[in-house]
Amino acid sequence: MKPLVIIVGPTAVGKTALSVALAQALQGEVISGDSVQVYRKLDIGSAKPSLEEQGNVPHYLLDILDPREPFSVAQFQDLAQKHIQDIRIRGKVPIVVGGTGLYIRSLLDPFGFAEHGSESIRKDWYTFLTQKGKEALHSELENRDPLSAQRLHPNDTVRIIRALEMCQLTGKPFSEIRGNQDTQYSNLDPSTLYVGLTAPREIIYERINLRCEQMLASGLIEETHNILKEGYSPHLKPLQSIGYRHALHYLYGKVTRQEMLRIFQRDTRHFAKRQLTWFRRDPRIIWHDTYNEKMSNIIESLIDTCSAIESRVK
Repeated sequence: MKPLVIIVGPTAVGKTALSVALAQALQGEVISGDSVQVYRKLDIGSAKPSLEEQGNVPHYLLDILDPREPFSVAQFQDLAQKHIQDIRIRGKVPIVVGGTGLYIRSLLDPFGFAEHGSESIRKDWYTFLTQKGKEALHSELENRDPLSAQRLHPNDTVRIIRALEMCQLTGKPFSEIRGNQDTQYSNLDPSTLYVGLTAPREIIYERINLRCEQMLASGLIEETHNILKEGYSPHLKPLQSIGYRHALHYLYGKVTRQEMLRIFQRDTRHFAKRQLTWFRRDPRIIWHDTYNEKMSNIIESLIDTCSAIESRVK
């Protein structure tokens, strides 16, 4: 059986470059595990790989939705599993790459998601958010799941709505469900290679600061403005993600461009720290340091491991 390669790590650590190089070496195809790159029109702020960066490697779960359309971890789980199966049937190597931790774990652990009525529930909560605001949304979560409300900032409306949705679907606090899942790691399938990329924290932060500057120089604010001109609401889920919400604050005159960049960099660094904390808990990940190891050596090591997996797992 062809191996399944999963590449995770914090933002700006080099996941995209490794996934493409590995796909080119293994006749692989890449599945994005990013919660914002699924949306069309959101290119710069999501760090979506350009056609040049994709290196003629087929990519999936990029540009599949309009920004108005909802997208959940359950939908990702279903679509990604179908792509993995299809890629393997065609004799290629599926490579899942991304930094959205729950998305990745949904492929590795028995995460079940109650789907009946979930889309309508999500739409109801997004309507609630639009009409009453994020503070009222957070208060609803405090009433139903105080532990989740304590963990989630009122600005994190995407995760708040996810928690409310799961409370409503299961009849249990999302913190109870999430807590049980977070601490249980299943044995990996023998065909799975689970790779984590890291670097010294100061190096990651330097890369993040530079990436944020490059996003602004590449037109993040203009991209966000064009989306608004097309009639999209600033309250849409993808526009509340890092980068886009900062651009919105600038466009609505809440901050100067310089202050917007500072907060954008700070929040992205904090996000990377949370990503590392999430992935570091998982004992199944094989870690590689993209600063202290040559990328060519990492690729060679992963190719050897994939060959061994394919020989062993028939």
